[in-house]
Amino acid sequence: LNIVFLLLPYSYDVSNKIEPFYKGGKVQHRDDQEDITSFALSCDDEILVTASRALLLKQWDWRKAQCTRSWKAIHTVPVASMTFDPTSTLLATGGCDGTIKLWDVVKQYCTHNLKGSSGVVHLVQFHPDISLLQLFSSSLDCGIRLWDLRSSQCVCVLQSHYSAVTSLAFSPDGGTMLSSGRDKICTVWNLKTRTVKRTVPVYESCPDLTDYIAKHESRRVLRVWEASTARCVYTQTLPSAPVAASEDGKEEDDNPSSLTYLLPLPASSRLAAVTAEHNILLYQLPGLTTQQQFVGYSDEVLDVKFLGKGDSHIVVATNSCQLKVFELLTNSCQILYGHTDTVLSLDVFKKGALFASCAKDKSIRVWQMDSASGQVRCVAQGFSHADAVGSITCSRLKASFIASGSQDCTVKVWELPADFSTTGADIHQLTARATEKAHDKDVNSVAVSPNDKLLASGSQDRTAKLWSLAGDRDLGLLGVFRGHRRGVWAVCFSPVDQVLATSSADGTTKLWSLQDFSCLKVGKNTSLTLKYTILIRHPQPCSLPSGSDGLVKLWTIKTNECVKTLDAHQDKVWGLHASRKDDKMVTGSADSNITIWLDVTEVELAEEQAKQEDQILKQQELTNLLHEKRYLKALGLAISLDQPHTVLTVIKAIRQSEDSQQLLERTVLKLRLDQKESLLRYCVVWNTNARSCLDAQTVLQVLLTHLPPEELLQYQGARTHLEGLIPYTERHMQRIGRLLQASMFLDYMWQKMRVTGAPTRDLYSRVTGQHSWHILLLAN
Repeated sequence: LNIVFLLLPYSYDVSNKIEPFYKGGKVQHRDDQEDITSFALSCDDEILVTASRALLLKQWDWRKAQCTRSWKAIHTVPVASMTFDPTSTLLATGGCDGTIKLWDVVKQYCTHNLKGSSGVVHLVQFHPDISLLQLFSSSLDCGIRLWDLRSSQCVCVLQSHYSAVTSLAFSPDGGTMLSSGRDKICTVWNLKTRTVKRTVPVYESCPDLTDYIAKHESRRVLRVWEASTARCVYTQTLPSAPVAASEDGKEEDDNPSSLTYLLPLPASSRLAAVTAEHNILLYQLPGLTTQQQFVGYSDEVLDVKFLGKGDSHIVVATNSCQLKVFELLTNSCQILYGHTDTVLSLDVFKKGALFASCAKDKSIRVWQMDSASGQVRCVAQGFSHADAVGSITCSRLKASFIASGSQDCTVKVWELPADFSTTGADIHQLTARATEKAHDKDVNSVAVSPNDKLLASGSQDRTAKLWSLAGDRDLGLLGVFRGHRRGVWAVCFSPVDQVLATSSADGTTKLWSLQDFSCLKVGKNTSLTLKYTILIRHPQPCSLPSGSDGLVKLWTIKTNECVKTLDAHQDKVWGLHASRKDDKMVTGSADSNITIWLDVTEVELAEEQAKQEDQILKQQELTNLLHEKRYLKALGLAISLDQPHTVLTVIKAIRQSEDSQQLLERTVLKLRLDQKESLLRYCVVWNTNARSCLDAQTVLQVLLTHLPPEELLQYQGARTHLEGLIPYTERHMQRIGRLLQASMFLDYMWQKMRVTGAPTRDLYSRVTGQHSWHILLLAN
């Protein structure tokens, strides 16, 4: 958690997202609110069948993402495994009820019901020679059952393993079968004699097996074994990765780097492997060199930074001991091993080729990216902290030092060598040039000033402190910033002013003067601020906090007004960073999503300017059309502008012309269907005002008289619009009725009233003069 001062524009839009797509197991997928328990893809890659907890089998056209048919699985409990035969016409399903059922997916009926397995049937596999009509299965009794599909009988049970069999593979000629299990052995079977040819001890649990004896161990290394001699003939060479160990010194079996699934890709001579951390790796055969890596699920994203020349990559710290470097162009990923516990914070040096990381393993590491190949390697490390290191920051002018803050309440400054290339392939061991007991509680954040002369630290003890970096061995305390009521999560220097910003768990952000350590500004937020940025390039100084509500908001500091809200996350936004050119921004959230934001300020301004110019041209064209009395084109243009008042002006102009009723009918009836629909919607608005109700009623008369009810009901929201017309129309009728009664009273008075000595014309003028204001009052 830290605060970053950035020189940013004020408008962003999502340009790219890196989202999770794999969360472990063979598959985890939601459809119709039912968990998918198993799936199988036919050998010709045409048919996908899924089984759900609702005991339904569904056949999918996966290219169109459409379900083509569904049927009951007949199993009494969910399906645990399934597979297709080589012809893609037969489907075998193994259930948790100990039965196996075969389905003809072409003719759509169940062909076999095989009983006799003990417990859950977790593995089913057809023999590659379909003419033999043989099916192999395995359940909890550790045996491999061979079924003859002609007689629907179990021919034999192959016994060799002492734990669950996890995978089967066949030789190209179909005469040899390989089996692997969690008993750390692989067995080679002669299928003609149905006997064991050789047992290969591999000393590691084997979750999966390919069509040659390739075994993956808990250190994620692939090894190839020669079946005839039980000898390891090839071991994959990979960068060293720390292996977690238990207290007694033994390696743990649930290492996140261990491989859980292998999939051969013979068409491209590649091998796909899945790790326990949901990463998918593609190896090129036969050398087993890593070709591509994809991250299926990142868990919580704790920090993210731009990296590389032109900010072409991002480095991501997740709830893991591994770092992930994504190439933004392809989303291909490098997985960096080094830390042995969760990485908590990252920072990048000015040029972008070097970056630093810190973790719960009490260590810090410095990493370097090769500008030509894009490969990243660890070049330095330090281990002097006594507890988890929660924050790290790099020098700003050049790569000369880094500073770290830890839960051991200390702040350390680490000196870096002038050139890492001189250290060769070895990792340089860093030593702390200065160590200071900075706070009474955990140090949550540290930051270096733009001139590399000052260091700020924020702590759980509710204070922030300013230190001088001028000393060679010690940090000089310059001042303490007090005022927050809860722990300070983030601190950062302004790049242009002598100002420090702090963000706290009390829901406030504060700006402090570096001269007298006084508080200059206090901002309050509706949610907990996790990241905080001050924008300088905006016309007014602005702050950009990211919060626990998943929103990133742009606030003006002067008026404390939110002028922009960036919404792309569903959970806390832990990571926020801008590119060196300020044209991109990246955010990382606890929802496992990483969002790349692109500066669209100039694009939006250009679009707005073009829109205004277009409006002006259309308004001028509309004025010219009305002057030329080309009412049909004028009405269509006014409707396209979506301006009800402008449309009303055209209607009034038509009604004031000669032969207005017939001209209005001709004009309205020649409109397109969508234009008539818009006109009906405008009439509802006009009808609410006594000044424009007569125009609305005139247009409605044309529409209701000449258009059939079937066409009117096809208009979007027509029923709602017509219902909205009724109450105001009734009110207008009542008003006109009262006006009519008042006018009849004048006729009665003229007939009955007699004034002696007054001329008839004068009398009428006097009466009408006295009551005309009554008529006008009633009319209004």
